[in-house]
Amino acid sequence: MKKNTFIALLFIASSSISAQKSDEQMLKEVYNSALTNSKSYAWLDHLSNKIGSRLSGSAGAEKAVVYTKAEMEKLGFDRVYLQEVMVPKWVRGEKETAYILDNKTKITVPICALGGSIATPKKGITAEVIEVNSLKELAELGKDKIQGKIVFFNRAMDAAQIEAFHAYSGAGDQRYAGAAEASKFGAVGTIVRSLNLRLDDFPHTGAQGYGDIPESQYIPAAAISTNGAELLSKTLKSNPKLKFYFKQSCVQMDDVLSYNVIGEIKGSESPENIMVVGGHLDSWDLADGSHDDGAGVVQSMEVVNIFNNLGYKPKNTLRVVLWMNEENGLRGGKKYEEISLLNKENHILAFESDSGGFTPRGFSIEGDAANFDKIVSYKKLFEPYLIHSFVVGHAGSDIGPLTSKKIIKMGLKPDSQRYFDHHHAGNDTFDAVNKRELELGAGTMASMIYLVDKYGIVN
Repeated sequence: MKKNTFIALLFIASSSISAQKSDEQMLKEVYNSALTNSKSYAWLDHLSNKIGSRLSGSAGAEKAVVYTKAEMEKLGFDRVYLQEVMVPKWVRGEKETAYILDNKTKITVPICALGGSIATPKKGITAEVIEVNSLKELAELGKDKIQGKIVFFNRAMDAAQIEAFHAYSGAGDQRYAGAAEASKFGAVGTIVRSLNLRLDDFPHTGAQGYGDIPESQYIPAAAISTNGAELLSKTLKSNPKLKFYFKQSCVQMDDVLSYNVIGEIKGSESPENIMVVGGHLDSWDLADGSHDDGAGVVQSMEVVNIFNNLGYKPKNTLRVVLWMNEENGLRGGKKYEEISLLNKENHILAFESDSGGFTPRGFSIEGDAANFDKIVSYKKLFEPYLIHSFVVGHAGSDIGPLTSKKIIKMGLKPDSQRYFDHHHAGNDTFDAVNKRELELGAGTMASMIYLVDKYGIVN
């Protein structure tokens, strides 16, 4: 009996070691494919340089839907289809202009309208400026000091934060809610310091909202470059009575029809269990959105290309979803969840890449403790690829609405230090993406999806 038990334990240990070696070999082959036989960089080249910006409701977004659907059809999915979704259509109009009026001196500064903002009057707005560093400070100043002025929100991203996304989230409220809050105190417009950790001349756009205030109280909102913000703040200190002029001609139009692009491979063993991987197809309109989120789109498509190259057939159903309207509405993610609920689908994994095409460092994970521990147990397999950060954290906005009885949500976690140099700005362009870093990210995503597919989740 003891001898039989020993043999059984030896067999189990041997099988475990064999499986471990098999996983090591599979990850090596995944990364080899990603780095030597990838289509992701060529796809991104087309998206960025042949199509360009892809703001929801734009001609660029429509072309991107057609292009990615056609490319996904070449990858041999069991089916590729479009999922209808109504999206907002906001148009920037002519290039914005702004300058500081310091006595008789006019100093031009770079600005851009925030997404969803209304236009200024045709001749623009000229008013005195009041600088604040928080919504709380705004409320403390009150109507007497704010009425008739342009509110200048100048809270910088916290440079002490090592994780740049934490710095970003800590400063985001002034961009999104600043105009709505300033309007309550009689402001005529808002200027917001760009959410960027470096000093440059690129204004960074992004979504802003008016909350529940009446439309008659909407005021125009724009972002100013970090260099412009520094200059405005410095000049205000020497001349608190200076005036600021800005002009923008943006307009919010009626919603239009667009699409999520979806490719599906039916699982060979458990087709009822769905793993979804994706990025958002839309981008802001100031550039071609190569990092945000062209990179995530092509990395997600590349997962299937890698599996094809290796002859790997997923046990669970695998979907690549390219969501529309993450930037200014999240309509694509919400529609995907709505249809998923109608079809009573069971997702076991949702994986999003929306943090840029920089060198991958790990994963941010949402799930219960047992599944977090299971994912962390794969950490040693990733060490040869310098993937080391397995943390609890936000996985992605488009997969945020997704629910299932038991699901792991994961986000690719690239190095964040350079991301906000480009985020929502005119320099989010193809030349800012490193081919090798992009491909390493795709290999990292495919490796994790392979492991979840093979070993499942804790129910």
